[in-house]
Amino acid sequence: MLKPKDLKRASLIEACIKGQCTVKQVATVLGLSERRVKQIKKEVKENGVKSIQHGNRGRKPKNTIPDETKKKILELRSSYEYEISNFKHFEELLKERENINISYSSLYNILKKAGIKSPKKHRKSKLHHRRKRKAAEGMMLQADGTPFEWFGGKEKYSLHGFVDDATGKITRIIYV
Repeated sequence: MLKPKDLKRASLIEACIKGQCTVKQVATVLGLSERRVKQIKKEVKENGVKSIQHGNRGRKPKNTIPDETKKKILELRSSYEYEISNFKHFEELLKERENINISYSSLYNILKKAGIKSPKKHRKSKLHHRRKRKAAEGMMLQADGTPFEWFGGKEKYSLHGFVDDATGKITRIIYV
């Protein structure tokens, strides 16, 4: 079955073969070179309209992972032995124990499509907790400085700002 794009191409090539339009006109409409239109025209004359579509249409790519392998990976992943491992470790275990050689990205895509997420035990709690603000004003000043050409020219001055930790108020700004 031809797709709409192929139907358009076929009708234009047929019109060209019948002499209803020129090779140049067809090439312009299809966005192809005149040479390519002549090649397609020759193929259609020899093999018919079916030669318009690509020969690999409908076939699975040679490097596709077989459905049986995908099914086995999903079965193994749901077993107790493998369910607690993260994706990278699971990939390594598949190679070592099950003799299934699969890339990490392919494994990731298979598991993600099945709705399986990689366990992140190390991320259960936040690694960096926010520090609580000081209890009273003046207990701690936070300072920051930036060297920059503040006044134009080539000489850099450093602007320093001081913020009270408890209140968030700017206490001082100086430049050096």
